[in-house]
Amino acid sequence: MSRGNAEPRVDTSSAGQAMSRIEVAGASWNVVEAGNGPVLLLVHGFPLDHSMWEHQLGALSARFRVIAPDLGGFGASLDAGGESTMERFADALAAHLDALAVDEPIAFGGLSMGGYVAWEFCRRHAERLGKLILCDTRAAADSDDVARGRLDAAEHVLAEGSTGFVEAMIGKLFAEQTVRQRPDAVDRIRRVMLGTAAETVAAGLRGMARRTDMTAALGQVAIPTLILCGREDVISPPDEMRSIAAAMPNARFAEVPGAGHMAPLENPRFVNQAITEFLARPD
Repeated sequence: MSRGNAEPRVDTSSAGQAMSRIEVAGASWNVVEAGNGPVLLLVHGFPLDHSMWEHQLGALSARFRVIAPDLGGFGASLDAGGESTMERFADALAAHLDALAVDEPIAFGGLSMGGYVAWEFCRRHAERLGKLILCDTRAAADSDDVARGRLDAAEHVLAEGSTGFVEAMIGKLFAEQTVRQRPDAVDRIRRVMLGTAAETVAAGLRGMARRTDMTAALGQVAIPTLILCGREDVISPPDEMRSIAAAMPNARFAEVPGAGHMAPLENPRFVNQAITEFLARPD
C-alpha cells in the first residue's frame, strides 16, 4: 500500500492532544495523538471511534506517544468505500504509521473489533510489532449462525437505519455498575454509535462476519501480550479470553473489575496501570 501524507497537526486540547488528517489509498482518516515516547497505537471497537480511549489518551501520554485513529468511515474519518475487512484496516494502519514517520516496533492495543484488526496486523505486519494488548475481544471467527446474523443485521441497518441495532447492542456493552453510576458515559457511547453512518455499520458487520479464525495460530504469536477483559463482559467473556492467553507462549491475563465489554472506559485506572506496567517491563 502506498504511503499517505499527514496534514499539519493542530493541538485540540489543553492536554496537548493533536489531531491530523492522513490520506491513504483514497481514504481520509482522522488521527489523534498525545504525548511522546514509545508508540502505543490504540484501535477502537465497533461502531465507535477514537474517543472511547479518552482516559488512555490523557493518562498514558505522560510516558508514551499514544496514537488513536478513527478507522475508515468511523468517527471523523472518511472511507474509500468497499467492505471494511480486518485485513484492509490492518494494511491501512501500517500505511498510516508510515505517514506519521513511525518506524520502530510499536505496541498495538485493540478493543473488540480493534482486536480483530490487531490479529490481522500480527499476520501481515509482524515486523512492526513489539507488544500486543488485546481488550475484550475474541480469537475465534463467527460461527455460521452468528455470521449470518451479522449479515442480516447489515441489510436491516441499510434498510431501516441503525437506531434499533444500536439500542440492542448498547445493553450488552457495560457492566451494571457502569449503567447505574455513570449514565453519562453510557450516553456518550450511544451518541457515537448513533452518529456512525448506516453504510459504515453495515460494512463493519460484513467485515467482522468474514474475519479469519485465529485460534489455531495463537501458539505462534510469541510477542509479549497483555490480555484484558471486563469481569462482566458478556460478549467476550473472561473465561474465553483467559483461554486465549493460555494458548499464547508469552501472554498474561488480567480481569478488570467493575467493567463489561468497554473495560478501558469503565475502569480506566485499572486498565491504565496494567498497560503501563506491561509496557514498562523488558521484553
